[in-house]
Amino acid sequence: MTQIAQTTMKFIDPKHPQWHHVLGEDGPKPDPDPAPNLLLSLEQWHAVRDHWPAGLPTGVELPNDFAVEDIAADLPRLALIVLQFPKWVDGRAYSQAHLLRSRYRFAGELRAAGEVLVDMVPLLARTGFDAVQLRADQSVAAAERTLGFFQAHYQGDVAATQPIFARGAQA
Repeated sequence: MTQIAQTTMKFIDPKHPQWHHVLGEDGPKPDPDPAPNLLLSLEQWHAVRDHWPAGLPTGVELPNDFAVEDIAADLPRLALIVLQFPKWVDGRAYSQAHLLRSRYRFAGELRAAGEVLVDMVPLLARTGFDAVQLRADQSVAAAERTLGFFQAHYQGDVAATQPIFARGAQA
């Protein structure tokens, strides 16, 4: 059997974030030179997107019940999208990630946040996530190990990994 390369996943340390939340409902105030790497809520993004500087690394957090097609036109302007898992049993963010990568070809960082458990990491990688902020009680080392557990899958994924059945009978 052909071996599939291990997926690379970036694990976010919440104590040393590269992206910074903007406080307040209205988002960032008009600034001729806004800071890069701001992480905005969807409401904040809608308030500033019409006058937001092009090319400024910007991230948006989306709730897991948001229809991602409603932000499709903004995707080229975003460097990061954070999808929320409010409960580990609520998998709607997997579908959002799959759509963002496969249908809308989002090329920026796609991060899972919220109630993200170690067991979820392989499916997160297969559906298009490339960054994870694990729940505080979860181990990054254990999560990294889970990425190597399965060397092949019967189904394809957003990385266009060839499924086992498509390769024929190989020993």
